Amino acid sequence: MTCISIEGITKRFGQTTAVNGVDLKIESGDLFFLLGPSGCGKTTLLRMLAGFIEPSSGRIRFNDKDVTTLPPNRRNTGMVFQSYALWPHMTVAENVAYGLRVRKVDAATRKARVSRALEAVQMDPYAQRRPNQLSGGQQQRVALARALVIEPEVLLLDEPLSNLDAKLRLEMRQEIRRLCKESEITTVYVTHDQEEALSMADRMAVLKDGSLQQLGPPQTLYRQPKTRFVAEFLGETNLLPASVGSREGSKVRLETVVGDVLANASGDDLPDGGNITCSIRPESFRWSGSDAALPLKGQVQEVVFLGDVTQAVVGFEGGHSIRTISLNQGKRPECGEEACLFVEPQDVVILND
Repeated sequence: MTCISIEGITKRFGQTTAVNGVDLKIESGDLFFLLGPSGCGKTTLLRMLAGFIEPSSGRIRFNDKDVTTLPPNRRNTGMVFQSYALWPHMTVAENVAYGLRVRKVDAATRKARVSRALEAVQMDPYAQRRPNQLSGGQQQRVALARALVIEPEVLLLDEPLSNLDAKLRLEMRQEIRRLCKESEITTVYVTHDQEEALSMADRMAVLKDGSLQQLGPPQTLYRQPKTRFVAEFLGETNLLPASVGSREGSKVRLETVVGDVLANASGDDLPDGGNITCSIRPESFRWSGSDAALPLKGQVQEVVFLGDVTQAVVGFEGGHSIRTISLNQGKRPECGEEACLFVEPQDVVILND
């Protein structure tokens, strides 16, 4: 298996810096996601890993091998493009076998490996069909088989599900994760879809304007974002201006615009009385609480029924409001009624910016 080290990688196009001094280590066998909005540099970084673009500065290593200036055909990477890029005049089997032909693999070995690859993606019954006779999801499976059949050290996926409908995307998420983990290939996956990344990744990196914002497991980035950008990009959140009040043991009281809340004191660098911003996810609010949480009293302004959950907007003095999400178990909030909300200290995240 292959570990990828990205050391101070920068890429400039004229006066524009697309990737700015990114340092990353991707562990062997990881399904690793590069996540961010359009124009953040994630695809440029992926193409530098593939060898299609040469960095302006920095180093890329596969294990101990420096591949920074190696051409794509000497890196032993497999790539799945957003558009699938299947040859329309070839059958499914011929498409999958193409990379093996280029590598001059003998016919018997080539046939066996193509058969195994198609079986892995459940496309062996369609081996003699052409791409225009397949659905979008089937074409995606063929593109995956073509990338896997060459037994690459690293698999690179460039928004592979963006052309599929919602139902197919859900099906293919788990299929791609299964294939990557079974093959034990180190995989780098580019997407702007937060739900896709959160549901599939072992670890992920969030990029903004070519710079790394935060790195870690999906649960950590979602539950403990370090910056306003990460908090907002990874799902819905309530960003509340606050000032730091008194310390109460291992907790600190934050005086927010909707009332006081307690947060875990993670360090001594919080400014006493200073202004900060805290992030609280909508699902973190409870309509009843423990002794560790302070009550926030407001009025329900809006209720939206979403089937398994209910979304409510609660208003407070001064025109401020927060958004909550709760499972539909028991009584639902009603517009106009008084609300008393609680949030546990571990769910109140103090942001760095």
